[in-house]
Amino acid sequence: MDWQGWLSLGLVFSTLLALALTRLGPHMVMMVVLTILSVSGILSPAEALGGFANSGLITVAAMFVVAAGLHATGGIDLMVNKVLGVPKSERSALARMFAPLAVLSPFLNNTPVVATMIPGIHAWSRKINIAPSKLMIPLSYTTILGGAVTMIGTSTNLVVDGQYQVLTGEEGFSLFAISAVGLPVALLGLLFMWLVFPRLLPDRSQSRAFANLREFTLEVCVSANGPLVGKSVEQAGLRNLRRIYLAEIERDGTIVTAVSSEEVLKGGDRLVFAGDTEAISDLLRINGLEPSPENGNAETLTIDRAERCLVEAVVSPHCAAIGQAIRDARFRDRYGAVVLAVARHGERVKGNLGTIELEAGDTLLLEARPAFVSRQRYSKDFLLINDLDTEQPRHEKAVLAWVILVGVVGAAALGILSMLNAGLIGAGLMVATGCCSVNKAERSLDMPVLITIGASFALGTALQKTGVATFLAGNIIDLSLGKPWLMLVLTYITISLLTEAITNNAAAILMLPIVLEMTAKAGLNNEPFVFAVMMAASASFATPLGYQTNLMVYGPGGYTFGDFLKVGVPMNLFIGTATVVVLLLGWPLVK
Repeated sequence: MDWQGWLSLGLVFSTLLALALTRLGPHMVMMVVLTILSVSGILSPAEALGGFANSGLITVAAMFVVAAGLHATGGIDLMVNKVLGVPKSERSALARMFAPLAVLSPFLNNTPVVATMIPGIHAWSRKINIAPSKLMIPLSYTTILGGAVTMIGTSTNLVVDGQYQVLTGEEGFSLFAISAVGLPVALLGLLFMWLVFPRLLPDRSQSRAFANLREFTLEVCVSANGPLVGKSVEQAGLRNLRRIYLAEIERDGTIVTAVSSEEVLKGGDRLVFAGDTEAISDLLRINGLEPSPENGNAETLTIDRAERCLVEAVVSPHCAAIGQAIRDARFRDRYGAVVLAVARHGERVKGNLGTIELEAGDTLLLEARPAFVSRQRYSKDFLLINDLDTEQPRHEKAVLAWVILVGVVGAAALGILSMLNAGLIGAGLMVATGCCSVNKAERSLDMPVLITIGASFALGTALQKTGVATFLAGNIIDLSLGKPWLMLVLTYITISLLTEAITNNAAAILMLPIVLEMTAKAGLNNEPFVFAVMMAASASFATPLGYQTNLMVYGPGGYTFGDFLKVGVPMNLFIGTATVVVLLLGWPLVK
């Protein structure tokens, strides 16, 4: 290889290290790589930016809007409410939950499906007296398996299909081309979960971190004629208390949220503090504060107010506040919300809220104005936002949204339209018919994901152009001793390990050029190997960080990292074995 090849190979390893060991977002890492490849002259501007014109990427964007339309109309709720019912056992509950997910996840991006289902499954679990920890991981895993059944079920399948067309010049795969392997593997995976997971998943019935607001909210009143009247929050010494934090002030029937240090106190103000309830005695030692007259029978934070809402948010691995104490991160100024409590591994983190350092997967209980939800619902700082006063679905359009989705799927399946055109028309119809507002459609576009996909194509193109793909493919052939079945196994294992360390889309895009070179050199049928790439990149179960929906259920399920290892490693091994066996039985490896 010449210097261009060695530089491209160095960028591959640098990318893997950056994604696995740093907090840099995948979109930032891949854009840096794209810049280096373009500036160095390894790729022309057209080659470097070609991924952003890829049909797979645009199809992913269109399907985000289609999913947003179904979500905004309550179409998912319409199905779920009619199917879940009242099961008698854990296995019966799993079977009822599998049914709607098996219909939705092959045709919708799994992120909005899981986001919609989490609050519903939580409420349902309380109704049927089954711990959420018994249902949340299966919720994520089922959408992952379902997404692998069709080419539009996951963004990974779409972008691999788009890159395959660019690299080979051949027509892409049809909507159900991968179903021959994805469907039996998904069914086997559901059976495995149904049989094994009730015994492996923990029962944390009492671990709901934010179930009782009284556990972490303290209420006191400002004495009517006391020394604090007329003083600011700062002057009253209420800004930097240990173990507690002033969250809001109730005054004359209104709520003052995100209280500033300059807010002037008035007699009769009810002050609501968040933090360690054991600090109540510290508050009552302050001259001018007295116990709230309603402290024994009314809980301020549970009373609906137009001025604010309570929000549960799961911290994304890409949140800018990770690694910083809440106070140092200036959370209030950055997001316009107050942190009331932090739950980690299903338990509320006690102590001084201001000094708690945020970690990926933490579940935050926030108090914010309603506008916070609309601003942050699709922000990558938080993977999930579940609020009490969410925007009302347009239920009258739920059936219409389903008709549009079925039309998109039908047109693509029958070959009437390409997946790209079917997705674009579906997205347009969702907006034109009012199923999805223009603002919601814009917010549904997951820009970090789209940028990551588009930029990743540059590195894939460089691997092929500089001969790195050929070099690595030759080494894999040598390692497999020229045995096609062993090449297939090594392909699956490599991508599966990469997916646990970096993003699934990046792992697939990096490996596809190498796999295609390998099959070409060995004279093998590339189709089963391409399907192995798609399946391995989607089948990420072992860690909460390996797949976005895993992290979304991490906090709401009250899980620990070990819980994912306990069920995820066996799931990875089982799905990997099932996939390889189905591919070996269903496809000839040699042309």
